[in-house]
Amino acid sequence: MNGRRSLRSRLTLLVAAAVALAIAVCAALCWFVVRAELLRQVDGSLEGRPQGMEWIGPYCPGGPGGPRGQGVPGVPGDRGEMAGHRLPFRLPPIQLVYADGGRCVAGSTPVKVTPADLALTHGPLGGRALRNGVTDGGEEVRVMTRNVRPGLAVMESRSLGEVRSTLAALAWILAGVTALGVLGAASAGLLVSRTALRPVGRLTEAVEHVARTEDLDTRIPVEGTDEIARLGVSFNAMTTALAGSRERQRRLIADAGHELRTPLTSLRTNIDLLLRSENAGRPLDAAPKRRLLANLKAQFEEMSTLVGDLLQLSRSEDEHEPHVEVAFHDAVEAAVRRARLRAPDTAIEVELSPWYLWGDQAALERAVVNLLDNAVKFSADRADPVSVRLRDGELTVRDHGPGIPEEELPYVFDRFWRSSSARSMPGSGLGLAIVAKAVRDAGGEVNLENAAGGGTLARLRLPGSPTRSPAAAGA
Repeated sequence: MNGRRSLRSRLTLLVAAAVALAIAVCAALCWFVVRAELLRQVDGSLEGRPQGMEWIGPYCPGGPGGPRGQGVPGVPGDRGEMAGHRLPFRLPPIQLVYADGGRCVAGSTPVKVTPADLALTHGPLGGRALRNGVTDGGEEVRVMTRNVRPGLAVMESRSLGEVRSTLAALAWILAGVTALGVLGAASAGLLVSRTALRPVGRLTEAVEHVARTEDLDTRIPVEGTDEIARLGVSFNAMTTALAGSRERQRRLIADAGHELRTPLTSLRTNIDLLLRSENAGRPLDAAPKRRLLANLKAQFEEMSTLVGDLLQLSRSEDEHEPHVEVAFHDAVEAAVRRARLRAPDTAIEVELSPWYLWGDQAALERAVVNLLDNAVKFSADRADPVSVRLRDGELTVRDHGPGIPEEELPYVFDRFWRSSSARSMPGSGLGLAIVAKAVRDAGGEVNLENAAGGGTLARLRLPGSPTRSPAAAGA
């Protein structure tokens, strides 16, 4: 639960941070766009001929159309000022700047002169400059300075107070919107995290339930086709595979116990008989004793074979010997030699073509031996030979025995399965299961069918080539 809350809080924080950042960026862009537009409008009002030039000329010394005179007493460096004149209307903020630093102001907003303004009075006629400036009272203004006559420039200004107040109000509004957006983003993030993590929560509960109860029948409802749904499908497939593996293991143990019970019972009976005869002082004759010991030996060999087969089948798919290039025709030939030693009275016809593949040579040879043992076992009383053919990667083993009922063919490769006609014969029922596992590990396939004319035909197909690979040949 804590891990889920932690993941949920992290996802909520991530969503809130992303949305907050997006809102903040949009708000900042909006503020700068509005600021640029307001300044553009102010600059637009300063373009063109300065307003009020027809009024400032007659009153400022040296002004356009006016007389030249001395400055106003009490204003050092100034040549004149219209603040005291009464006009029928209010002039826009405008002033003249002289080359020696003097100025003549119209209105009540004199703007401080900068060296750049003085330099402009010495510049070419018609030159101009746009900048931010301040009045003598410290108010921030936007200033347009123009050179209208050699040694004389006109400065027209517009107050930026309204622009600054508008931008400040807009900044507060955008800050409020951003704060509300962050709260909304946090709420949305919490909702999104709850919705998105709900399937993960179900998966976590299912995993915890399986870990606690070992109930592999647990399934997760799957909705949609997204990554979470795929995770649920994978979990269901995993539990199904584990349940199947556990069921196969349970059946293997049960079948192994059942198969071991018969030889163990026979062994115990024969050993009890031998001990009872010795303890009673009436030992068995030599011939019966040899038969009893031979029977014990055969039963021990049968048990050893059964235990070896069980160990072979109990190994997982990944627990096999490293694959090497195998000359399969040589493995078949070695298996035929072993089969002839076990059943010297049964004829085996062999026709082999070269075939090379990658696999476990010992496992493949044992698989062929098991096929031959079955064929020899059911052909023991027959005159027809067992036929072994290897062509183009397909191995066929044909016998002329009684065959297998059609309804039993689907089960021939199951563990411990034995045909009704073979239950009286020796064997554990694991031989064909080992064949199927060895062939599957090598990437091939095997099947068993009734042959035309009687008997059974085993077909074993393995991927490979009639020639060795260059790497193996060089080695």
